[in-house]
Amino acid sequence: MASGPTITWDDTVLPFQLDVSDIRGRVVRLDGALDEILSQHVYPPQIEALVAETALLTALIGQSIKLRWKLSLQVRGKGPARLIATDYYGPSDEGEPARIRAYASYDADRLDPEASAYSQVGEGYFAVMLDQGAGMTPYQGFTPIAGNSLSDCAQTYFAQSEQLPTRFALTFGKSQMPGQAAQWRGGGVMLQHMPQVGQSVASPEGSGEGGLLTHTDILAGEPAENWTRVNALLDTVEELELIGPTVAPTELLVRLFHEEGPRVFDATPVHFGCSCSAEKVHQTMSIYSQKDIAHMTTPEGIVTADCQFCGAHYEFDPKTLGFEAKKAEGDAE
Repeated sequence: MASGPTITWDDTVLPFQLDVSDIRGRVVRLDGALDEILSQHVYPPQIEALVAETALLTALIGQSIKLRWKLSLQVRGKGPARLIATDYYGPSDEGEPARIRAYASYDADRLDPEASAYSQVGEGYFAVMLDQGAGMTPYQGFTPIAGNSLSDCAQTYFAQSEQLPTRFALTFGKSQMPGQAAQWRGGGVMLQHMPQVGQSVASPEGSGEGGLLTHTDILAGEPAENWTRVNALLDTVEELELIGPTVAPTELLVRLFHEEGPRVFDATPVHFGCSCSAEKVHQTMSIYSQKDIAHMTTPEGIVTADCQFCGAHYEFDPKTLGFEAKKAEGDAE
């Protein structure tokens, strides 16, 4: 049996289409990337679970969009898990990997060790943010925290904001291959019905929590029958099939959807990666005055900054920071 780091489908997102039912989808496997995301911090188990689920959702959604730059997901709640934030950067060139990063902010003393991970979020919202780069208007979409998982929130977002029936099946956890150290593995499937010409919502009254639309409220007629049938097939998937490591994504699709005519496309590799830099910290600090910078200066006479995503540590001379420093540099030129 192949060892974890050498499995060819580790850290990939595989697009597919079910020709019989007019449904597209993605299969994700995050293994080394998920392990690296979670190794940046020492999170309690419930926070690890929330970060892992959000990272899988981000990779699936990010790969399903014609992405020029960055897709971000944010989960903000009033519970102990205050913030789960992820970024997915599309490949910069053909053949290059996508990059993903994630972190969480939480109140450790408020965590309930007996409660589920999802319940630690509490009341709040699930946000999808799309930034296609310079010259493009950023997009933000929100949906309330609802349902029984972050996957349910993502499904509600697509139903409510995009009117696209969307379904996720995810699993994650630590596993150990023979002769290998235990490491995080995650996997999942995303289904999405292709947009219909002249499509209208079949049920104006949403069947979800608080009257929100769900993926079952949108389609009618034959498309609805196809969607129900394919979802029933997805319901038969086993956790070990989703997570691997012995079942390839292509084999998984054949097991689940062989009668639906599955057709696969080129997979996208996904690596852990951070976009932080000293230059970006300088840019962030440019809004502050020297008086503000003085309050940030340590007794040792430096200003420090740590990246919440990757833990990178930066140190600066306070005289080089702030808008007054920039102005002085400009005057000297």
